Amino acid sequence: MTSQSQGIQQLLQAEKRAKDKLEEAKKRKGKRLKQAKEEATAEINHYRLQREKEFRNKETSVMGSQGNLSAKIEEQTTEAIRNLTSSYHRNMESMMKKLLSTICDISPEIHPNFRPEV
Repeated sequence: MTSQSQGIQQLLQAEKRAKDKLEEAKKRKGKRLKQAKEEATAEINHYRLQREKEFRNKETSVMGSQGNLSAKIEEQTTEAIRNLTSSYHRNMESMMKKLLSTICDISPEIHPNFRPEV
């Protein structure tokens, strides 16, 4: 019976060692999954930063040209306003004289379509 109990003891010990190895393998697997997740997150963050940098560069090149275009339009608008203002000041006096002469110089006339009733 001692050989039988000794065989059972060996089986129990072997089962315990197998269980320990299984738990150790599960721990290693968990660690590896966690490490892989961290590596993937780091790689994703690196890729995201790289793409954002490329986007900012493209945005700067596009917006920079729009900024130049905007400045050019602003300059043209300012020039047009300046021209209109100078034209206004040049022609204001003569237009006021014409307007006043038209309003003040009234010459009463009978309308050509007027038919006096007799």
